[in-house]
Formats: sequence, C-alpha cells, structure tokens
Amino acid sequence: PDARRVFETLAREEREHAGHFYRIYQGNDIPSLEAFLDMPADNESNWMSSLNSISGDDFNEKKALELAMEREQSLEKALQESALKMSEGEVREVYELNARETRNHYLMIESEYARIMAMVHETDMNIFVRE
Repeated sequence: PDARRVFETLAREEREHAGHFYRIYQGNDIPSLEAFLDMPADNESNWMSSLNSISGDDFNEKKALELAMEREQSLEKALQESALKMSEGEVREVYELNARETRNHYLMIESEYARIMAMVHETDMNIFVRE
C-alpha cells in the first residue's frame, strides 16, 4: 500500500467512527450524519491549522504520515480519557471502541511510514533476526 491508499482507507473509517457517535447523540441540531459529514472543514480546527502550517513545497508523504501518527496518538489518548469519564455504558463503549480503532489507525500509518523510510517491516522481522 502507498500513503495515499492508507489515507483513503482512514478517511472511510473515520466516517464510520462518526457514525458510532451519531447513533448515541441525543441532540437534534444535526439533521443527518451525511449532511454533517458533507459540511466543509473548519479551517480554525487544530487539525487544519497543523496541515496549513506544513503545506507547501516541503510537504511530502513522510511529513503527512508523521503528522497523522501524532494526531492519532493524541486522539487515542483523548478518547481513552473521555471513556473513563462516561457514566453511561453505551456511551463509554463507543469511546472505547473508537480509541481501539484509532490505535489501529496509528499502527497502519506507522507501518506505511516504516515502508517509505525503508525500515524493516514488522512482518519481515523474523527473517532479519534469523539471518
């Protein structure tokens, strides 16, 4: 896989994560999940600010993956902390599920990062250890 495909996969999965939260959301200010997801990005958000600060000629796969790993770790921690604060079981489970899936995202990104940096991939580790 290449970085583009990794990010496309992550984008699809993030839509699924939003669906987990939408199903337990009690408010009525979001007409539908699709309408919410189709809204333009908030350029003032932390994520967009980070992207805007590094975009340009020096922005490449390596930097995109490094930023993504940093963001996934931060999100995983925030989701775990939020889960601990939730008293309602169903809500806590959604946070815990999303924390686990976020961890899997980090591992997917880390694997792609290792590939583009020509690091030994975890699936090849036994081969190199035995030789």
